[in-house]
Amino acid sequence: MTLMTVNNHNEQGVGGDFRSQPRWSAGKKTDAVLRLLRGESLEELSRELEVEAHRLAAWRYDFLAAGKHGLKGQRSDRTPDDRALKQAERKIGELTLENEVLRAAAEKRGLQIPPAKRPR
Repeated sequence: MTLMTVNNHNEQGVGGDFRSQPRWSAGKKTDAVLRLLRGESLEELSRELEVEAHRLAAWRYDFLAAGKHGLKGQRSDRTPDDRALKQAERKIGELTLENEVLRAAAEKRGLQIPPAKRPR
């Protein structure tokens, strides 16, 4: 029986040591995942990109899970502050529209509305 040792530390960074590879950007990960989803072989893509197959599979899983979450309706990445801001913007829009309608009605009746005072 032959005993084989595994050396995870490749000093030259060549020959399949995946950990010597630079970090992948979200865009490059997305490109790789889309290639998998289009039917490319996990093993072949792993060899071509020099990324472990389990890492590619994890990227695919994360990508699909995030997509599923995004389809559930309410976005979880929106903070309470973001929701409050959207609500305030809606209210400003409603009040602006209401003011325009009231100004138009007042002008029709011949009333003069002074321009809004602006703070200095």
